[in-house]
Amino acid sequence: MNVNNMISGWYIYTNQIPQVLLALLVLLIGWLAAKGIGRAVTALLKKTSFDNKLFSSVGPNRKYSSETIIGKIVYYMLLVVVWIIFFNMLNLHLIAQPLVNMMTTITGAIPYLLKAALILLLAWVAAYLLRLLFRKGAALLQLDTRLVKWKMAENQVEAHDSVERIAQGIFYFVLLLFLPGVLGAMHIEGISGPFSHALTSILAFIPKLFAAGLILFIGWLVAKLVRDILTNFLKSLGADHIGERYGIFKNQEGANLSSIIGTIVFIFILIPTIITALEKLDLKGISEPAIAMLNHILTLIPNIVVAIILMLAGIWLGKWIEKMVVQLLWRLRFDSIFHQIGIGSLTSENSKYGLSQLVGLLAKIVVVLLFAVEALQIVHLDFLVTLATGVIAYLPLLLAAILILGIGLYLGHLIERVLQNVIKNTYSRTLAAIAKYTIFAITVFMALDQLGVAHSIVNAAFILVLGGLALAFGLAFGLGGKAFAAKYLEKLDDKLDKKNH
Repeated sequence: MNVNNMISGWYIYTNQIPQVLLALLVLLIGWLAAKGIGRAVTALLKKTSFDNKLFSSVGPNRKYSSETIIGKIVYYMLLVVVWIIFFNMLNLHLIAQPLVNMMTTITGAIPYLLKAALILLLAWVAAYLLRLLFRKGAALLQLDTRLVKWKMAENQVEAHDSVERIAQGIFYFVLLLFLPGVLGAMHIEGISGPFSHALTSILAFIPKLFAAGLILFIGWLVAKLVRDILTNFLKSLGADHIGERYGIFKNQEGANLSSIIGTIVFIFILIPTIITALEKLDLKGISEPAIAMLNHILTLIPNIVVAIILMLAGIWLGKWIEKMVVQLLWRLRFDSIFHQIGIGSLTSENSKYGLSQLVGLLAKIVVVLLFAVEALQIVHLDFLVTLATGVIAYLPLLLAAILILGIGLYLGHLIERVLQNVIKNTYSRTLAAIAKYTIFAITVFMALDQLGVAHSIVNAAFILVLGGLALAFGLAFGLGGKAFAAKYLEKLDDKLDKKNH
């Protein structure tokens, strides 16, 4: 009984051998067929140059081409079908069912994939035609030559490469426009939704960007045209010679009055153009601060122009006053004043500037400084206004101190000469020198006090010097001249006694 059961069980397995062999034969044939079909698909796609047309700008360094990838996909899909047949022939439904479900899902997605592929094909055709149209238009208009002429490219080769990059950009931009439709056809909502929103925002921004670029380009052309016309007009009127005549601008290449005025007008036209372009972009986070800054500059420009005119007028007036002061002081023989106050060694004959020229230069500086303060006040540079005002307010004190020093030097030498001529004894030179240097010391302290250099220190030093001299005189007379004083006091006392008797 047991032997019969064993033989029956053995027959059950041996009866399945033909089925297994047939299934293995189907698997082998199916595998060979899948592999052959996959290679055939790859070869057919390579004949159409599909990869070169679609990915021509990516480069030859890719590991796998698109034809190879598509051929592999076909191969593996057919291989899955072969395995499903194999497992069904062996009645292994537990293994075959997941593969069937997977293939059902894939085959259910085939219509969507075909729809997406059709949209992608249409996009590729549209992108190819637009790229071809742009290339033809660029060749017709000789765009590469114009790029070199407009100095947007250094040579013809670089210009051609730029045109080709623009053509490729148009091609992929068109593909990008169709990409939301491809993703939507495949029902990939998680990607297509945000991507469609981002692409819509970009497409909505492109007209604004184009309008802003067009405004900037037209404004730049108008500003450049006005600058060139105005510069040539001012040159024809001799404005450069006027600037050189008054010493405002030197005769240097590219730095003359007409070109500077033309550049200023160019900026005047360009700033409102930039403001209008930024308003077109409607980027409030960037445009509002930039527009506010440009508006502030635009309102400040008239003040800057007035300030520049004031500075130019101050320089011209300063030069005129310098000439007048120098001529007037030269006629008054002002250059010999150092000799009159006894310090003629300061006026070297090899000196580049005479005393009258130095005074004229100081007068010019004061005039220019006054106009500079007014110009700074107009452009609202309060810190510099305060600084320049302080300098101007200090100038009278400085001039008064110099005048006091001059008068003191003159009086000191005058008193010295008077005492030497009046007192005819051995001590005349000593007394004259003491008087001179006493006047000098008093003059120096008065000048320092006038300059406001530490009033308390100057006053204390003057009192200490004066007290020290008095104490030194008293000690010298009291100790060293005691016998001399007693002698003359005794004589004075005898004379008084004789008069009383």
